[in-house]
Order: sequence, then C-alpha cells, then structure tokens
Amino acid sequence: MIICIFATDMKKILKVDNPNDYAQFVDAPVLHPLLSIIHYDELEPFRHSLNNYGVYGLFIQRQFPHNLSYGMRKLQVSDASIIAVEPGQIGGLEDNGERITLSGWVLLWSPELLHGSELEHQIDRYQFFSYFFTETLRMEPDEWLCITQLVIQMRQEVQTHDDSPSLRNVLLGYLHLILEYCNRIYLRQISEDDKDGNDVLKRFHNLLQTYFRENRQLSHGLPTVNYCASELAYSPRYFGDIIRKATGGTAIGYIHNYIINQAKNLLMQGHNISETSRLLGFDFPHHFTRLFKRMTGITPSEFLGK
Repeated sequence: MIICIFATDMKKILKVDNPNDYAQFVDAPVLHPLLSIIHYDELEPFRHSLNNYGVYGLFIQRQFPHNLSYGMRKLQVSDASIIAVEPGQIGGLEDNGERITLSGWVLLWSPELLHGSELEHQIDRYQFFSYFFTETLRMEPDEWLCITQLVIQMRQEVQTHDDSPSLRNVLLGYLHLILEYCNRIYLRQISEDDKDGNDVLKRFHNLLQTYFRENRQLSHGLPTVNYCASELAYSPRYFGDIIRKATGGTAIGYIHNYIINQAKNLLMQGHNISETSRLLGFDFPHHFTRLFKRMTGITPSEFLGK
C-alpha cells in the first residue's frame, strides 16, 4: 500500500519506509523484502514523487529531472550519475500530475539488511550520502558499465534464489563493492571540483589571518570549522574533506596549529600566559594551556623557559 503524508507546507510526500514502497509507486516488480532493484527502462511512464526515505538508496541514471530537491536545497544534477539517499532524508520532485520516463536503475535497501554485518559499521564513512553533498556522483563510461553490471547481477540473484542468510551475504558483497565504486567517484570529484588544493588552503589561511587581525576572537571566541566553511562557501563536511585531502590533516587541526603559532609569537613578545590566552579568544587560561600542551608536547611555561 502506498501512503502519502502531507507536510506542514502542504506538500505531498511519499513515505518510503520500505524499499518496495517506491517500487509499488512506479509499478515495478517486488523482488525481495529488504531490497528493491528497479530498472526504469522497463517501466511505463510514472508520476514524480517527493520522497521521505526510511531506507538507503542509489539512483543510478542517465538523466535526472531538473529542479530536484534534496533537503532544503536544489540538487546539482549531471548526466550518467548517481544520487545517494539515506534514512531521514527528503528528496525528489513533488507529484504535479506529469508522467515521465527515465533511464537507469534504482537500488533501495532497508537498514535491516545491514544489521549485524561489517557494512552496518562502515556505512557512515560514505559521505556522499550526506545532505551536505548536493551534487550527483558523476560516472565515467567504464564506471557506468561496472556499476550497472553489478546491479544486474544483484537482480539475477534475487530473481533466481529464495531469500536466505546466504543470499543476503551475497547481496551485501555486491552492495559493498558498489559503494566502494561510489566512494572512489566521490573522492575524485572533490579533487576535480578543487583542482588547486593550495588555493583553498591559501583562502583558509587568509581567513584566519583576517579573523585575528580584526580581533574577532575577542568578541566571537576562537574560529570554528563551521565558521570557516561557511565563509568559504562550503558545507563543514565537504570543507573538511577538501582540507584532509590537501594536507592529510583535519580542518580543526589546521586552526589549532595556526592558533598555537600565534600564541608562540605573543609569548615571545613578552605577554604572559593569561594575556596570551585572552588575546587569542580563550575563555580560560587553563583551556589555552591544555591546547598548547596537546599541540606542542610542552606547557606555555616550559616554552618560555626554553
């Protein structure tokens, strides 16, 4: 049974609590209780839907409708690409009565399928599921062939074998391989979108310089990753990935290193520990001392005594 709910803004939303809720909506075959594999090319024209997901999913398509929403934002779509969704997200295009035809595949699976598996513990590291990643995963032609072939093989498994623990292990193996392909595309896309990582670091560094030069720390406290990401027009998670790829370290680690270098300059200029702490925006001197010790291996007092 297909259930639609009405949100507070009166938008019609399709609840996809089970992988087969969407399959039934587009009139695709139901193949497995915890997994839905849909081949758009085999379907009759169907209506748009704005979906509230209680499942994980990969929409692997040659083309996507324009103006797709993803949370509160519009999704940047590309041809021959993938949209990833996870439980708790809302995305798609509200039903306006229009019937459409699409080309490609949909792979939806219940969190229950992952229960007790290694993939259950690994799923959070696939950051392309995040709302913060608002682009489709752009596939090369060979990646399209590899990923769709894996989906075809998964469908053959569920069409020819009854559900069992053994079958579910096979499906999890295919699923893990597909997600690894997606992750490789995601990491490559970060590099392509920011071809000159040094430029990002330069803007990051300049932002920190401006922050302290204008003494914003005195009224706003220490700069945060969220603040820096917002000022540089990135989501915090995506910004963190760029910095990690460019430096091998974290964005907060870069901020802390900058702060400690400023602290050393202030201490060498004759400021005491309390003054240095206040000038850098720490709430309490012992917070400054703790960070200094963690970053350098010695206390500010030991630094001054060297």
